[in-house]
Amino acid sequence: MIELKTQEEIEILRENNILVSKTLAEVARHIAPGVATKELDRIAEDYIRSHGAVPAFLGYEGYPATLCISVNEQVVHGIPGDYRLRDGDIVSVDCGTFMKGFCGDSAYTFGVGDVAEEVSRLMAVTKEALVKGAEQAVAGNRVGDIGYAVQSHAEKNGYSVVRELVGHGLGRQMHMSPEVPNYGARGRGPLLKKGMVICIEPMINMGARHVVWGRDGWTVSTRDGKPAAHFEYAVAVGVWKPDILTTFDYIEAVLNQTSN
Repeated sequence: MIELKTQEEIEILRENNILVSKTLAEVARHIAPGVATKELDRIAEDYIRSHGAVPAFLGYEGYPATLCISVNEQVVHGIPGDYRLRDGDIVSVDCGTFMKGFCGDSAYTFGVGDVAEEVSRLMAVTKEALVKGAEQAVAGNRVGDIGYAVQSHAEKNGYSVVRELVGHGLGRQMHMSPEVPNYGARGRGPLLKKGMVICIEPMINMGARHVVWGRDGWTVSTRDGKPAAHFEYAVAVGVWKPDILTTFDYIEAVLNQTSN
């Protein structure tokens, strides 16, 4: 059962996703070599709670933290801990909020210090694939149109798409129908309708697409140990164009300040 949202509900979802974006921007201020990932998690939890929301990830199916922080070959669901970021790392930070009965959920992959050019390119192409996928979130299209757009852009650039993990519907719960794979065929899958809200989240590997689960039961890494990147938007399906509820503007304003 795919739930359609009213415009009022979409505005609450937008409010949540803007808070997620602002939280990720606050985290971005502190991403630097030597910073422990658990410190970034503390910063995010404090920020979310101080803005009238609660962390949606904390306690979700037993997950022990506010953020998923996944470094280098870790694709998603890395648990924050004692690891200290190093120059040249890339780090996916995935964040969720719960406020006014609805959820927010998005992710951004950051470079730490001086990142190799080939790894920066992986990040750029993954973000481009997200934008191309989101462009397909229009009533009358199908979920497969989104997956095809993501997959074709990633593979055209020599990368591979993770198959075991997918995007999802978003609403009063963080994971709802439909599943939104990052691969697929045009014209296939569930029909997109106005009022659907989905999370599109390309997980793109520099090497092969295969992944493995860590002993902690959460962390997903590339099998070949090569880097992966991950970006995520929450999007409301529109009649003429998608209504993207996530913004990266706050994050990129911080990144531009730190790079100058």
